[in-house]
Amino acid sequence: MSSESRSQSLRNQTLPPEPARSARSRWGLLAQRNFRLLWVGETASKLGSSITTVALPLVAAVSLDAGPFAVGLLTAAVWLPWLFLGLPVGVWVGRLPARAVMLTCNVVSMVVFASVPVAGWLDVLSMPHLLAVALLGGVASVFFTTAYQVYLPEIVGQEDLIEGNSKLQGGASAAQVAGPGVGGLLAQLFGAVTGLLADAGTFLVSTIMLMMIRTPRKPSKPRDRSDGSLFKDVADGLRFIVGDPFLRSLTTFGAAANFALTGYQSILVLFLIRDVGAAPGMVGALAAAGALGGILGAAVARPICRRLGTARGPLLVQLVAAPFGLLLPMTTGGATLILFVMGSILLVSGAMVCNVVFGSFRQSYTPPALLSRVVATSMFVNHGTIPVGALVGAGLGSAIGLRSTMWVMTGLLVLCSGILLASPLRRLRDMPTGTRVVS
Repeated sequence: MSSESRSQSLRNQTLPPEPARSARSRWGLLAQRNFRLLWVGETASKLGSSITTVALPLVAAVSLDAGPFAVGLLTAAVWLPWLFLGLPVGVWVGRLPARAVMLTCNVVSMVVFASVPVAGWLDVLSMPHLLAVALLGGVASVFFTTAYQVYLPEIVGQEDLIEGNSKLQGGASAAQVAGPGVGGLLAQLFGAVTGLLADAGTFLVSTIMLMMIRTPRKPSKPRDRSDGSLFKDVADGLRFIVGDPFLRSLTTFGAAANFALTGYQSILVLFLIRDVGAAPGMVGALAAAGALGGILGAAVARPICRRLGTARGPLLVQLVAAPFGLLLPMTTGGATLILFVMGSILLVSGAMVCNVVFGSFRQSYTPPALLSRVVATSMFVNHGTIPVGALVGAGLGSAIGLRSTMWVMTGLLVLCSGILLASPLRRLRDMPTGTRVVS
């Protein structure tokens, strides 16, 4: 079947995103025990990860007197596993029960992060130890994130995926607001090394919550029975994305947007301090504006889709929100700081709406036998542009200046909207519903 014919066939499958259902609690999915436990556990885990973003570099800088290059290596170590393991993990997770994978990852993360204060108390902590912790934590994150994307459709119905992702993403954004502050406070009160015990504790909470979840709506069992080689299975997931007009466009958009977002975020602190003249205490508050935008985007994603459609809604939101990112390089200090706050909140809220809706679509649209591979391949492509964007942003910042780099990267974010305009979304009100049949 040609790409055009397939696209037409998919358009004919579209249905309203909110089918009639029985009366629900005003709390929505949070009234359901299984989802509530998953939400609490996932939010606790994200809080721990946010604490680590502050605590781990503080341990390196304060306890080991590490320099900028060594601290930068810690950040790189967290993302490297996506580049090396992102594709095969999609195959491996597809052959295992998703909850078992998540539980294993939580236990590994808990032990790994708890090893830092233990090593500190024994006076054997070293930079190689911290790098190993960052790397192993990153590996666990690759497996957990892939399994979590596969597990959610097992405990909520297809019609509830947007609401489920909205609540989970909203909890994660709230954790990102609180995490850095909590990490800094713990480091100040108990020391940077001891503060990492809080991170280990959040993984313990997540583990307990997952263990309490009852048998899901669909039994959690291996979904991928392929007898093919690892290379063939990885190629199948990649081929499914490349050959589908929807997934191809959404994956390309995500990769391009992440490149631009990371490109300006990599120099954001320096821009605020050196060009804007913000005090160090104000920098943290300004950086938190983006996380607040994530909470807003998660909250409005479902109402927007209900009113405008699951295809038209995120497209219009992106077209409206992206240009507000151009307010960031206009910030010069004083009263103009409001421009930065407005730009950050609206820019990130638009990105969050797209994350929620497009992630939900991928979960419902991809055949179960391919879901873990498609999720991992999409994240491999999307996360693979993050370190590249950071390096390009840093290089441009040195070559053409911080403010000019902010203009370049926020301008690229506006241009990313063109990817969605060129996709099948522009002709639809709603995304296709139901799983795509693979011929």
